[in-house]
Amino acid sequence: MSDFEEFVAPPECPVFEPSWEEFGDPLGYIAKIRPVAERSGICKIRPPLDWQPPFAVEVDNFKFTPRIQRLNELEAQTRVKLNFLDQIAKFWELQGSTLKIPNVERRILDLYSLNKIVVDEGGYEGICRERRWSRVAQRLGYPPGKGIGSLLRSHYERVIYPFYTFQSGASLACQPGPQFDSEEKDREYKPHSIPLRQSVQPPKMNSYGRRAKRLQAETEPTEADIAKNPELKKLQIYGAGPKMVGLGLVVKDRASRKRDKDCLDCPPTLVVKEEMMDEHKVEVCVLEPCAQVKEERAVTDPSGKMTMRLRKGAASMLQECKKPAEAFGFEQATREYTLQSFGEMADSFKSDYFNMPAHMVPTELVEKEFWRLVSSIEEDVTVEYGADIHSKEFGSGFPTKGGKRQLAPEEEQYTTSGWNLNVMPVLEQSVLCHINADISGMKVPWLYVGMCFAAFCWHIEDHWSYSINYLHWGEPKTWYGVPAYAAEQLEAVMKKLTPELFESQPDLLHQLVTIMNPNILMSHGVPVVRTNQCAGEFVITFPRAYHSGFNQGYNFAEAVNFCTADWLPAGRRCVEHYRWLRRYCVFSHEELICKMAACAERLDMGLAAAVHKEMFIMVQEERQLRKALLDKGITEAEREAFELLPDDERQCDKCKTTCFLSALACYNCPDRLVCLFHIHDLCECPPARHYLRYRYTLDELPAMLHKLKVRAESFDTWAGKVRAALEPDSKPKRTLEDLHALVAEAQERKYPDSGLLQQLRSSVQETERCITEARRLAAGKGGRAQADVSETEHKLTVEELRTFIKHLHSLPCDIDLVQDVQDVLEECEEFQQRTHAALRDLPAGSVELRELLEQGGRLPVLVPEVARLQSEALQTEWLREVREALSGRTRVTLELLRPLVEVGSRLQAQPAVDNAMLELNELLAIAERWEEKAHICLKARQKHPAAMLEAIIKEAENIPVELPNVQALKDAMSKARAWIADVEEIQNGDHYPCMDDLEGLVAVGRDLPVRMDELPHLESQVAAAHSWREKATRTFLKKNSCYTLLEVLCPCADVGLDNVRRVKWKRAKDNQLDKADNEGLGLSAQDIRDPGSIILAFKEAEQKEKEGIRELRGRGAGGCVCGRPAGGPSLQCELCGGRFHTSCVPCPCLPSPRRCAAWWDWDVRFLCPLCQRSRRPRLQLILSLLVALQKLPVRLPEGEALQCLTERAIVWQDRARRAMAAREVGAALEGLDEARRRLQADRAKDRSRLGPQQRKVDEQKAESVETTEGKDTKPAGTTTAGVDELRLESPALELSETVQQQLEELMIDGDLLEVTLDENHNLWKVLQAMRCPPHEKMQTLLQIEKLESKLAKLRGRDSAEKRRKRKLDRSDSLPLAEEEAAEEEELEPGEVKRPKEEGERRKGEAELSAQDVGVSRSSVTHNGVEHL
Repeated sequence: MSDFEEFVAPPECPVFEPSWEEFGDPLGYIAKIRPVAERSGICKIRPPLDWQPPFAVEVDNFKFTPRIQRLNELEAQTRVKLNFLDQIAKFWELQGSTLKIPNVERRILDLYSLNKIVVDEGGYEGICRERRWSRVAQRLGYPPGKGIGSLLRSHYERVIYPFYTFQSGASLACQPGPQFDSEEKDREYKPHSIPLRQSVQPPKMNSYGRRAKRLQAETEPTEADIAKNPELKKLQIYGAGPKMVGLGLVVKDRASRKRDKDCLDCPPTLVVKEEMMDEHKVEVCVLEPCAQVKEERAVTDPSGKMTMRLRKGAASMLQECKKPAEAFGFEQATREYTLQSFGEMADSFKSDYFNMPAHMVPTELVEKEFWRLVSSIEEDVTVEYGADIHSKEFGSGFPTKGGKRQLAPEEEQYTTSGWNLNVMPVLEQSVLCHINADISGMKVPWLYVGMCFAAFCWHIEDHWSYSINYLHWGEPKTWYGVPAYAAEQLEAVMKKLTPELFESQPDLLHQLVTIMNPNILMSHGVPVVRTNQCAGEFVITFPRAYHSGFNQGYNFAEAVNFCTADWLPAGRRCVEHYRWLRRYCVFSHEELICKMAACAERLDMGLAAAVHKEMFIMVQEERQLRKALLDKGITEAEREAFELLPDDERQCDKCKTTCFLSALACYNCPDRLVCLFHIHDLCECPPARHYLRYRYTLDELPAMLHKLKVRAESFDTWAGKVRAALEPDSKPKRTLEDLHALVAEAQERKYPDSGLLQQLRSSVQETERCITEARRLAAGKGGRAQADVSETEHKLTVEELRTFIKHLHSLPCDIDLVQDVQDVLEECEEFQQRTHAALRDLPAGSVELRELLEQGGRLPVLVPEVARLQSEALQTEWLREVREALSGRTRVTLELLRPLVEVGSRLQAQPAVDNAMLELNELLAIAERWEEKAHICLKARQKHPAAMLEAIIKEAENIPVELPNVQALKDAMSKARAWIADVEEIQNGDHYPCMDDLEGLVAVGRDLPVRMDELPHLESQVAAAHSWREKATRTFLKKNSCYTLLEVLCPCADVGLDNVRRVKWKRAKDNQLDKADNEGLGLSAQDIRDPGSIILAFKEAEQKEKEGIRELRGRGAGGCVCGRPAGGPSLQCELCGGRFHTSCVPCPCLPSPRRCAAWWDWDVRFLCPLCQRSRRPRLQLILSLLVALQKLPVRLPEGEALQCLTERAIVWQDRARRAMAAREVGAALEGLDEARRRLQADRAKDRSRLGPQQRKVDEQKAESVETTEGKDTKPAGTTTAGVDELRLESPALELSETVQQQLEELMIDGDLLEVTLDENHNLWKVLQAMRCPPHEKMQTLLQIEKLESKLAKLRGRDSAEKRRKRKLDRSDSLPLAEEEAAEEEELEPGEVKRPKEEGERRKGEAELSAQDVGVSRSSVTHNGVEHL
């Protein structure tokens, strides 16, 4: 009814292919793959190819009755829609009409979705009042326009609204709506009547297991049905999938189910009668069970409108329409099939449906069609499925011992194979082998005969156990799985999407009758996997893993459950889950644990440890529960052997759990029983009448726990014996039988396969191997051994025989064949002596040599002299190979020639051998010479022209040898032609080529082994571009700069992100940042080739830089680049406003002489390294770079950026000149010059009053700050005096606020430029004169100057001391001494000598730090010098 979205297959589940060794241990292999496979819920295992068990079912006698499956009733959401349509159809049937579903826009109208949307939108009246029917049409997926909304309203009023009004309890007057003319006919809906088809139920008693009497049937088959279908007597299933609980089967009269063919398909409570009124035949519905219902009349008026009135039967009719849906299940077919007849039916159905042979239909097509059909309402496809057929009665598909089928000898192995589904549940490592009862489907396999589209619904196995399914033959079976961790998520999604089904069947997911599209589950976050199980493959489902699927066609499968040690915790949680759901258990989990604990000595070590853990938890829980009984005042108790009671007599009345350890009963209510979790729900009798029924006392349970613990610890005793036996120096040595006994003990007690056991087995195997080898050697003593080739390959050499004798003495066991092996060694040594004499004295080819060769071949040991006797035979074989190689039928390869030459060189010299070697060497020399020339062309530094390579290739065609380098030369020539084509394309382009393109071509051309005439020209262009880039780099970048040239030339777009800027600077400083050429503008490698992209990016970055710096100045920049907190002398950046330690950044210097009166002319402006990223060359130097750039025939991104930078600088320079030429600024500059002259005249007068001596002292103070060693001078006084001597005056210039703001904005833009302009400095002087004198800054600079002066003197002393020492060492050489003196005289004026010892330098630094005010006592680095 709604458009079906095409199915998308989920991801595939894991697939495993075990080796034969892994396949030998089924449960061990499953435990090995569990960590991977369990995450998907299901997995597929492909056995080794040779594992092909025979099909053991008696095909002729195998008869079964399948189930009927209507596909669209399986899917949960589709079933909800069908139930809704059935209710409407029943309503109109009671009105004497049939339901016809309209067609809208060439598709069936989805009445369920229409009704649901109308309810969601506020109901019929609300939609009509607000005229929102077009919205309803849009939500249904119809296109806008065409009046679809009005048409939907008409259909709703005609079909659904009467039913809705009737359900609400209003009086019903059904006026059939107007009939619309439509090209498409309305489709008559035939009710599915799902409850009426649930008449065939399974038998009441279950003779195959412990599952019985769970539900009671409400409608039963007739006696004739049972007589016709004997399978109904054996039937024990009600629903798809593995194990459904049994239902009762009672014979019912067939007459009660018979209907007339002409009657409407009504519920059983309705009888349709025909009455005549006037000339019209009408149908009157009478509700016979209700005595109050009178005759219903239908009156037809002349206009054709029919009015229905219910007099007293309205209540019964309303009850019938609102009757809740019954439990859904599968009905049983009435026909009995054989495998042949079912296969013919299945193949015919599939081939007819897809209109092609059944085996040729793609699995993907079948899968998509299946999910389309289950979601379709208008297409009813019915299939049959032979599911849950009991192998105990019909026979298993695997061969079994004592079976009816006669097995061939090679088929006997499959009867005991662990992968035989009759064997796997009862393996010793399996938990289910401790359950005595043959639980059908759990311990005894079930059989499944499928056809195309036959499905098994979403379910999990009973007790959350494992399951394994084997497809014996036929077409694939498609599986879907959900892992255990998503089980509750799947249940929640299905309850959310189809709440109507769970309202009538809360345990719907346990009935195995409902599927849901995996795509819907995946859209709600449920992980789903899939797989196609082919014939001969296993599919394993893990505990609590939901799984479902369908069959691709006719096939035969078999399935069973199994439980391993790792399942025990899941089984316990499952019983707790069943207790919460009040669901019956298949077996008692407590009974299973106690039974395994009772036979702890027979448990596998891993299983014993797992049972011990589970039993410990169970005992602790039992203690608490029994303590709760005592607290309640219940003291009476009696022992009960619960395992002897039927399951229905020991089930908790509250939660339906099967009790075993204990239960609570009442003397007054003997029929009631509860588990200890529900002691308050037993009865209303006083606690004194209650008593405990227990299986074991609390003292007996710890004893069982102790047995499990002893079983786990017995391994340690055995391990001690093994270690003593394997000790190399143990005395006396064990016998081989002792080691076998230890291995047998490990197998008997099922010890784990540990490293010690493997070592023991290896020792036993090694001993047995040595005994076998010793027997073989002893059997060959005296030349009795046969010279068999296969045996000769495994013979020992004489040296190996000596080593073998030593190895025999080192074995942990005594071997009595050591002397025989020693005799063999002596015999071989004697043969060697005789062979040496014969080879020395006898001619080649003599009879004696042949006899010796035969005797050596009979020896059980390989003697090296035998090889010399075989050399003549080798010569003959070699000559044959040479003749075959030189026959000329095919080109011989160098790989064949070289081994022949090598072997021939080792042969004895004979004429035939010499002639063959001569021919081989000549051919090999010609081939190798050509290969050498080809190698020179390919690998030599000096490249050769293409013509030479062509000639060499042509020469190779005349050599009858397959030469490997021919193809390499041909490939090189092909690449050379392609390279020339690329060069021509670039050179003939409209624009200069990019640097990256040229570099790529040059790199490729250099790698080619062909001389390319165009390559030097390209290399010169690339070299010129590199030279220009290096020159620009030297012009702009500082020494050891952390920025690239392109970054410096481009604006800093992230200047506003101070943290990002600092982190990037620090990472680049530490060489942790990859420098890419295009980082400056953030362009890709392709965009950087476009000049327009570079210019546009430059403009955008320029704007971001301006906005970012103003934002940064507004909020305040961060601290120093070192990341340390503020402390000690610091400077503030003029651009970003951040404060930096003077020890972390280069500082400006005070002018010299410092007594210049115009302090605003001092260039003490400070820009931090984050703002001043380059040397900032002058504009004239940049223009010269641009002139050189114009001469390059290559495009560089740095060149484009430099042009943009130059244009930006020139524009700013013009702005600055106009601003400085303004009238107000010009007048201020004239006043500033007047103030400068006045200050200089005042300073000159002051100096004239001082004497010559005082004037000299004053000049020394002004030039540098000196401190006398050993004198405690207060730094505060020194610093203050220095600042006072500067006599900084108040602001010397005043401008209007507007002009001042304009100049400051212009100054910010100028500081952002990585170019030095005179206008920038002039503008700064004007702004400096407008501000108060920077006393704090001057004071900081004075401190730095003092510190640097002191450190310079210390460095000077150290260097002078070192020079004096070198001079003394070389005093015998006068020229060297004179040269050293000259070096001292050439010292710079500011450099002084260093102290003699390092301690003096540190002392001087300490004294200096004691004099400086404001200097932090923590270590600070300034210009690479550490001071306090």
